[in-house]
Amino acid sequence: MGKTNKKNILWRYGLITLAFVVFSIFVVIKLLYATVIEAPAWNERARRELSRIDTIRPERGKILSCNGNILACNVKVYDIKIDLRHNKVKAMRSIPWEKVDSLADSLDVYYPRIANLQKAHPDTFAKYSWHARLRREFEKADSCRPRALRLAKGKTLEDFEKIKGFPLLKDFKGKGFRNPVYKEEKNVRMYPYGKMAYRSIGRVNENFATRQIHGYSGLEKDLDSLLYGKPGLAKRVAMTRGIGSWVSSPAKRGYDIRTTIDIDLQDMLEEELHNICLEAHAEWGTAILMEVSTGEIKAISNIERLDDGSYGEALNRAVLPYEPGSVMKPISLMIAFEDGLVKSVNDMVSCAPFQRTSDPHGSGMKTMKQVIEQSSNTGISRVIFRGYEKDPSKFYDRMAKMGFFEPIRSGIAGECIPRIRKLLPKDSRGNNITMTARHLDLARQAYGYNTELPPLFTLSVYNAIANGGRYVRPHLMKGLIDEEGNDSIIPIQYIRDRICSEETARKVRECIKEVVWGEHGTARAVRDDRVCVVGKTGTAYPVEKGVYNTAKRRYAFAGFFPYEAPRYSCIALVLGPSGTSANRTSGQVVKNMALKMYSRGMLDANVNYRTNNVKSVPVVDASTRSTKTLASAINVDKVKRVKTKPLVSSGRMPDVTGYDAISAISILEKSGMRVQLRGEGRVVAQSVEAGTELKRGGVVTLTLKI
Repeated sequence: MGKTNKKNILWRYGLITLAFVVFSIFVVIKLLYATVIEAPAWNERARRELSRIDTIRPERGKILSCNGNILACNVKVYDIKIDLRHNKVKAMRSIPWEKVDSLADSLDVYYPRIANLQKAHPDTFAKYSWHARLRREFEKADSCRPRALRLAKGKTLEDFEKIKGFPLLKDFKGKGFRNPVYKEEKNVRMYPYGKMAYRSIGRVNENFATRQIHGYSGLEKDLDSLLYGKPGLAKRVAMTRGIGSWVSSPAKRGYDIRTTIDIDLQDMLEEELHNICLEAHAEWGTAILMEVSTGEIKAISNIERLDDGSYGEALNRAVLPYEPGSVMKPISLMIAFEDGLVKSVNDMVSCAPFQRTSDPHGSGMKTMKQVIEQSSNTGISRVIFRGYEKDPSKFYDRMAKMGFFEPIRSGIAGECIPRIRKLLPKDSRGNNITMTARHLDLARQAYGYNTELPPLFTLSVYNAIANGGRYVRPHLMKGLIDEEGNDSIIPIQYIRDRICSEETARKVRECIKEVVWGEHGTARAVRDDRVCVVGKTGTAYPVEKGVYNTAKRRYAFAGFFPYEAPRYSCIALVLGPSGTSANRTSGQVVKNMALKMYSRGMLDANVNYRTNNVKSVPVVDASTRSTKTLASAINVDKVKRVKTKPLVSSGRMPDVTGYDAISAISILEKSGMRVQLRGEGRVVAQSVEAGTELKRGGVVTLTLKI
């Protein structure tokens, strides 16, 4: 018996030994095969892997407003997913449908698959709710379930923790790969102010081949080389646990760009342009506000009417060329003064019919002031003919000398230069052009037809007139901030040191003032004693399919304010139906901007510019504070207060129209009411009528307006 057991044991050991010998022989053969026969292939593969250099994408810089508010930045967000083939999901003996339904309820409330799902039609809810989706996935076999079912897209870490605490998901313990609920990190470009200055700030997109993110519009595109940064390099190196990456050259973060945009002014300009377009039933509008002394573009807005009748952000028409109409006349007059064709604002010129054009305001003799005030086509044409009748092509040369056709390089994508035809005796094909035809074109160019100017360019010339002839370059970029926080300010640049003499600029300003403040000015509705706004109106028919569409008009107003000490220049264009005027549309945009800025203390409140530095008494909202306190706050001797009705007896709703918001809230809260505000400025309406019996704890909505 003992011998038999020994024999069996030896037999088994023999088999085991033989198996080890065979396995060892196989390992040695495989080793020799890999190290000798396959060695060149493995060495080549190792060489390729170790010689590979990976690109490290840099962090894109931020775009900031002039006071540091973030207009565009990178934010880390997370796609939150669940692996339904995870071992912990498979380990469930049966599907806990009650918990799955509770999870679906939570997801439908906080992270619905489509917006407003709770208010959707029952059929829509049944089809797109998480109940339907989760049941569909859990009913599949383990091997057929998705490994990455996305529960929420582009969320924060707080959202991730919140979802992990939902029914069913909170039962899964562990972190990282031990938990079926996980997150995928990605960087996205965020725009905290939404559509505000959308076309000017621009947007980015990702190249799917290179995975690089670059700008494709606005500042994001024009300043992409600065915002993108410098990519880094990482080499593949052999480590104790395989092959890893070694950073040989770290990525350099892109510059933060400080722009000239002022968020408050941007918001104001967009609101004013929107209101005027809505009122005039306009197709589109564009407006630019610029600081006179520096050329900083403080606000720029472009809107157009959408299919549903509302207005939204539009093509950046501020840099596209359009026939300017009469806003060209002050530019022509500036050339005339500078060339000595006229000497004084009181020089006379005949406004009789000329070059197939007549003056609707009369054909008598008019001064230069009256020519601009009454927008005389014939008057300005006759003045320009004094210098350019013999050779009309020199009018183009004169404008080129002043820098008319040089790129502004403002930082706005899609920028165009003016299109003004040089009136040569032969066309591009060598055909003769008669002097009669050239004279007709010269006359039209003088008063703003047969030319195309981008609104930004027109504004730059008006800005130079307001700036004493200094032709500053309009720009959107104010400074650069590197990754170490060093801030570099970009100095003011000039298209030309001077576009005209200071004396010429003064004369043109004097003529432009008459457009608003003259007895027969074409923009008298722009007048307001609080701020002296001056500028020139212009109208033109839009060209559609090669012909003028006389059913529409493009209304323009370009000017600056305050007149005696210009701080800001502004231009607005509105395309709308015929029947209104530049005076009532684009002119109101500029006027309302000036008044809002005045009311907020952005302009000198002590000077009545119309009466030449005579102190005026500012008018303030009604307030619970004394007039002496209010006068001291704005550093004036005295103020006038908006008249209001006397407050009613207690127990009744007081009339707070005319009061500032703080005072109105104080009065109403003392009466036991809760207050909601709409708008800004002084109270112009209240939801509960004055004199109504009060109900303590009730809500009253106050409408404010500047």
